[in-house]
Amino acid sequence: MIGTYTGPIFIAALAFVMLTFVIWIPWLIYTYRKYGFLSISKTIITFSFIFYFLAALFLVLLPLPETTNTCAMQKPGTQFFNLRPLQFVQDILYKTDIALKNPASWAAIIKQPAFYQAFFNFLLLMPFGVYLRYFLKERKYWKRAFLLGLGLTLFYEITQVTGIYGIYNCPYRIFDVDDLLLNSTGSLLGFFIAPVMWALFPKHTDVIKHGQEMIAQSAIRPLQILLAIIVDLVLISIGNTALSFLTIPDFFIQTALYVVIFAIIPLLLHGETLGMKLLKIRLVDENTEVFSAIGIIRRFVAIYSTYLVFKGLNIVGQIELNMDSPFYIYQVLVSFSAFVLSAILALVLAIHVLRFLLAKGQNRLYVDTVGKCVVRRK
Repeated sequence: MIGTYTGPIFIAALAFVMLTFVIWIPWLIYTYRKYGFLSISKTIITFSFIFYFLAALFLVLLPLPETTNTCAMQKPGTQFFNLRPLQFVQDILYKTDIALKNPASWAAIIKQPAFYQAFFNFLLLMPFGVYLRYFLKERKYWKRAFLLGLGLTLFYEITQVTGIYGIYNCPYRIFDVDDLLLNSTGSLLGFFIAPVMWALFPKHTDVIKHGQEMIAQSAIRPLQILLAIIVDLVLISIGNTALSFLTIPDFFIQTALYVVIFAIIPLLLHGETLGMKLLKIRLVDENTEVFSAIGIIRRFVAIYSTYLVFKGLNIVGQIELNMDSPFYIYQVLVSFSAFVLSAILALVLAIHVLRFLLAKGQNRLYVDTVGKCVVRRK
C-alpha cells in the first residue's frame, strides 16, 4: 500500500527539481521587486506549496495506464461512478467481525485496505487547507477554504473520470463522492489547525514591514546585485541563440551583445542595465553618488575582459594537430595548460562571488570596483 504512494511522490520530486530550475530566477526577480529583499519564509512556503501540489496531482493521476485504449481493459458493465455517500464505511466493515461493545475488536478496522484508502484520501488535501489559511489569513474565511478544497477535489475527480480529458477513451479510476467528502473535510481541518504550523514563520505583515525598512535604508542584498548580472548574461545567451542564423562568427555576435547590454543600455538608462532595471537598482559613482558614464565604460571593460580571457583559453584549448605533427606534444601541453588555467580562474571567480555573497554588502564585485561604481536603489 505504501509503495503505491511513494512512486508518485518520487516522480513529483523530480518534476519539482526541473520546475525549480525554470522558475527560480523569475521568482527571485518577483521577490525583490515586491518586497525589496529575498524573503526566506516566502520562498520556503511558495516552493513547498508547488511541491505539495505536484505530489497531490501525481498521487491522483499515477500510475497511468499503459495504453490509451482503456475501454479494452474494462469488463462490460463496469461502473465509473460511486454516488453513494459513506460507501467507504461499508467497505471498511466488509468481512470484519467488529463488536461495538468490544473495543479490542476495533483494531480489525485498520487492517482493511479500504481504511487506508479512505485515510489517505482524508490526508491528501489537509496540507492544502494549511496553505489556504496562510493565503486567506483569517479564520472567518473557512467557508471559502471549504469551497476551494471541494473545487480542487472535484477537479481531480473530473480529471480521472474523463480519462484526463479524453487522452484515455475510458476512465481508469472511478468518480467517487466519498473522495469529495473526505478530501474537502481534510482540507477544512487543515485550515483550522494551520495556525499551529504557521506560528513558526513570520507573518505576511512582518515581511512587508521588513521590506519597507530596507527600502527606507536603501539596503541592497548581494544576491540582488548578482541576480541583475545573471539576468543580463542570460539575455546575452538568448540573443546569441536568436541570432545564430546569421553567417557571422559567434565571437562577433557575442561581442556586440556585451557592448549593448553592459555599455550602451546602461549609458542610455543612466546607470541601469536591463537586469538592474528589473531589480530596481542602478550604478552610481562611488564618490559623487551620481551617474558616471566613465564608470559604466570601466565596468564594461572589466566584464568584457573576463569574457575575452575565458573565450581565448577556450579557443586555445580546442586547437588540434595531427599526431604525426612535430608540434603535437606542444599542442597537448598548451591545451592542458589552457584547461588548467581556465579551471583556476573559474575557481577564483567562484570564490570571489561566494565571498561577495557572504559579506552581506561589505564587499563589492570586482567589476564594480574596477568601474569605481556602487549599486544603489532607484
